[in-house]
Amino acid sequence: MVVAVALSACGGKSGYFKIEGRLMNMNQGEFYIYSMDDATDGIDTIKVNGGRFSYQMPCEHEATLMLVFPNFSEQPVFAESGAVATMKADASHLKELEITGTDDNELMTSFRLQIASASPPEIQQYAEAFINDHPESAVSVYLLRKYFIVCDKPDYKKAEAMVGQLLKVQEKNGMLNRLRQQLKSLSAASAGNPLPAFSATDTQGETVTNSDLQEGPAVILLWASWKYDTREQLRLLKKATRQSGGRLHVLTISVDAVKKECTRVLDQDTIRWHNICDEQMFESPVVKALGLTSIADNIILQDGRITARGLTPVELREKLEELSK
Repeated sequence: MVVAVALSACGGKSGYFKIEGRLMNMNQGEFYIYSMDDATDGIDTIKVNGGRFSYQMPCEHEATLMLVFPNFSEQPVFAESGAVATMKADASHLKELEITGTDDNELMTSFRLQIASASPPEIQQYAEAFINDHPESAVSVYLLRKYFIVCDKPDYKKAEAMVGQLLKVQEKNGMLNRLRQQLKSLSAASAGNPLPAFSATDTQGETVTNSDLQEGPAVILLWASWKYDTREQLRLLKKATRQSGGRLHVLTISVDAVKKECTRVLDQDTIRWHNICDEQMFESPVVKALGLTSIADNIILQDGRITARGLTPVELREKLEELSK
């Protein structure tokens, strides 16, 4: 069954973006919404009652939002000031999503339908073609990040060229400019290179630097209290450190906008290793220095040198089992 989301730029309140609608097969529950370009402060909860929901947020400029469903699947929505999104969805078929009503959402819908049965290499080819054909679109920025940077096999050189191409048309796009800076950090912090230098204060008020990760195996994890699958990864890290007898070093970095939210989770799970949360989210100097681009991003180290990064949850689990022996 197709999930239909109809967006209309008419009838909305200027300076706000609204999404409302109905979710089949979810009479009561909740899902979440956050912004990829700081349009929201952290993550908000959207309540579903009687299969219906309504959510409104301030929106002065175009923004890329992510809907996060209970099964952890995510779908983008491109917001505009004064636009209203009406969603009709089957909670059991969330991948079958159609969005209409604004140019960017209609372009994303066409791309989603195009890749419905494509293989990963084909999807990347389609994404590159889309970016070349639509350098003015916010969808191109989203696809560049998803399929060339935050993916199993990133291509930083190609991504850097694409960012330059898009900046010729979208020179004031904040997210695109951040990607350009992140790519510089990623090139410096790619596998085989030493961990870039950094210094920060953790949530216990202690100073932590790259020199704390210079001996033996180590893992850096980017997480957030509202990203529930990353909390499971925290528990995996705790188990691995215990099994390693203290040989495995861990540094976690939270992109929570409010420090008390991440410290609450750390206290609940009795996690005592260094954790950084400077409340600057993806603008954090440490996040930028290490080239971390998504939740949950990760870096694997051996004696201060990067051996892998951006592992999938399954790959990370396997790597932790290897490192904890």
